[in-house]
Amino acid sequence: GNGTSTVALDVSRFETEYLVNVTIGGQDFTVIVDTGRQMLHLGKLSPINLIAIKFRSVDTWVVQRGFNCVDANGTSVPQSVCAFGTDGFDTNASTTFESFPDVKANLRFGNGAVLNGSVGFDTVTVGGVSVSHQEFVVPDSIAGLSGNGILSGLLGLAFPSLTAVHNITDGTRALYDPFFFTAVKQKKLKNSIFSVSIDRGTIEGRGNDPVEHNVGFLSFGGMPPVPVVNTSVTVPIQGYTVVNSTGIPSEGPDAMFFFYTVDIQSYTFPGSDTVVTTSNNTILDSGTTFNLLPDDVAAVFATGFNPPATLITNPLNDRPIYIVDCNATAPEFQVTLGGKRFSIDPRDQIVASGKFDNGTIACASGTQPISAISLGFDTQFILGDVFLHNVVSTFNPIDREVTLTQRAEY
Repeated sequence: GNGTSTVALDVSRFETEYLVNVTIGGQDFTVIVDTGRQMLHLGKLSPINLIAIKFRSVDTWVVQRGFNCVDANGTSVPQSVCAFGTDGFDTNASTTFESFPDVKANLRFGNGAVLNGSVGFDTVTVGGVSVSHQEFVVPDSIAGLSGNGILSGLLGLAFPSLTAVHNITDGTRALYDPFFFTAVKQKKLKNSIFSVSIDRGTIEGRGNDPVEHNVGFLSFGGMPPVPVVNTSVTVPIQGYTVVNSTGIPSEGPDAMFFFYTVDIQSYTFPGSDTVVTTSNNTILDSGTTFNLLPDDVAAVFATGFNPPATLITNPLNDRPIYIVDCNATAPEFQVTLGGKRFSIDPRDQIVASGKFDNGTIACASGTQPISAISLGFDTQFILGDVFLHNVVSTFNPIDREVTLTQRAEY
C-alpha cells in the first residue's frame, strides 16, 4: 500500500466489542479490536450487562481448528458451545505458518475463562497492511468463553509489555512485538500511528442488532475519513513503575508502558465544581463501553439527568451501577486534557446495556463509578466509547503519545 490503510469496523450487541476482519495465513476471521483492557461479552443477556470480563492481555489470537471447548466445570463439551464464528485457524492449510515450539500462551479472563495453547508466526493482514512472520497465539483449549457465533479471536494493539507468551522451560515471559509494532519495524506505514473513530448508534440498534456494520474506522498510518473540527491536542502516554505488583504512574526512565493512559486535567458538568475531577491515570479504551470515573464524579453527574439516574446493585457482580430512563435528558460533560476541552454529546450518556425480562431495553448512565468493576489498580480510570464516539483517537505507541481531535457533530 501507500503506507496508509483504513478498514471499517463492526460492533456487536450492546457495544461490547468492536470487530474487524483479518487474514492470517490466507484464512479470514472476524476478531475483536482491542486497544486496552478488553471487556468481553459472554453468554446470555443479563438485565444490566455492564461488565462482563476483564481481558488483560493484548495478544493477537485466533482459535485453532480442532480446539477443545471446556465448560466452567472443566468438562469437555461440543465445540458449538464455544460458538466461534469459524472452525478456527488450520495451521496445516497455511504455507507460511511456522510454529514456535519453546513457548506457550496462557490468556486469563477476569471471570476465570482461560485460553491455552501454542504460538506461531504467519502473515497477518488487516485492511491493506500485511506483515510477515507476525507472532500470534493459536489456543487449542478454550474454557468458559463464547464467540457469540461471530468472532474467532482478537487483534491486540497495545504495548508489548502486556503480551502473555511464556517460555516453557522456566516460565519466564517471552515478550514480542504485536502487529502494529511489527508493521512499523517492517516499514509498512507512512507514519507510526493508528487512528480509531467509532460512531454512536441508536439505543434500539445497539440493544437489538447482533452486529451493526460499518460503525467506525481503524486507520493505520493516518486518519480516518470523518469530519473533524480544529480542537486537537497531543499528550504523552503515562508510564508506570510497578511496585509490589501495583502500578504507580511514572515518567521515569524505568517506566513501563501497558495502556493508552493519559492525564485528565478536569471534567466539567453540572455540579463538577463540588468534586475533585483531576485524575492522572485514565485509560483511553475502545474495549470499554462506559466512562469509569471516580465514584463521587459519577455520583454528582448522575443527579444531572432528568429524571435523575438511579443507583442499583448490578446483579452480575454485586457492584454499584447507575441506571437511567432510556428517554431521559442527559447533562453536558466535557473533558479537559493538554489544555484543550472536548465535549461529549449528551446522547452518548444514555447507553443501551441490557434487556429486562419483558424484553424492553435497559439503559445506564454513560458515566459510571470505578467501583462498578474491579480493575486490579484501584486508582485507574477509563474513558470508554461514551467519550471516544466524540473524537478521533490517534495512537503513537512508538513515541508514546496520543492525539485527540474533536469530531464534527453527527
